[in-house]
Amino acid sequence: MEIRVLRYFLEAAREENITRAAASLHVSQPTLSKQLKDLEQELGKKLFVRSNYSIKLTDEGMLLRKRAEDILAMADKTIEEFKALGTVTGGEVHIGCAESYLVKHLARVIKAFKKSYPLFRYHIYSGNTEQVTERLDRGILDIAVIVEPPNLSRYNYIEVPGTDKWGLVMKETHPLAEKEKITAEDLIGLELICSEQSIKVDIPRWCGETADQLNYTGTTNLCYNGGVFVKEGLGCLLTFDHLINTSSESGLVFRPLDPVLETKMYIIWKKYQVFTPIADLLVKELSDRICP
Repeated sequence: MEIRVLRYFLEAAREENITRAAASLHVSQPTLSKQLKDLEQELGKKLFVRSNYSIKLTDEGMLLRKRAEDILAMADKTIEEFKALGTVTGGEVHIGCAESYLVKHLARVIKAFKKSYPLFRYHIYSGNTEQVTERLDRGILDIAVIVEPPNLSRYNYIEVPGTDKWGLVMKETHPLAEKEKITAEDLIGLELICSEQSIKVDIPRWCGETADQLNYTGTTNLCYNGGVFVKEGLGCLLTFDHLINTSSESGLVFRPLDPVLETKMYIIWKKYQVFTPIADLLVKELSDRICP
């Protein structure tokens, strides 16, 4: 299975049309069709359902799409790493970030770092802790920012100063907006939105058995979209402070939880990780400049 053919496959899957995909790839339509049929023959599975005007992925095609995206991401990253060998004037680093106001510490270090290495480029992938650690483990990311204690048997880490404070985001007209703080009992009976990770880990450690009485009508892995749903009247969002716009013109308010619920942030990388020169320099800079 060739990298080139996987790129052809992904482009055809994105376009859902052989003619458009061939034009985008700058190959002839018969060439692309043959490459895709050869790939199906090699795998022994049908990857597309073909019609006169479009192509759709089969279940097997959807599986290959996910695998191909990972393979190509790793291939591209490997090429970048080899290009960076022998130079410390620049290079590329891939960083996974969970949502946190504390990521400002990472941004400040990178801002200073770029003054010394102006050709340095960074790529941010945003997701929850599970998503970014999965990509870190597969080698797609160099480092990750997570908001739960790291597995010390697998990762080296830097503890970031400060904490993220939990609270409830709601419409300013909500009855609970009159309160200064929100208790677990206040949440009973509400339609709540929260991340799946926090439903399992953070909220139970805050309210104990009361967690079983909470009604989660939606989940989100990135808070911005959750905030939009709240603004449209779809419940209240449990999240960190500073992540949602709750200014006077937003129509939303944030109220902290009582008792206080806080979460730490960590920058992690795999044990025995072999970095490119620029990634190694960035990790050293982070270790030197970030102190809890």
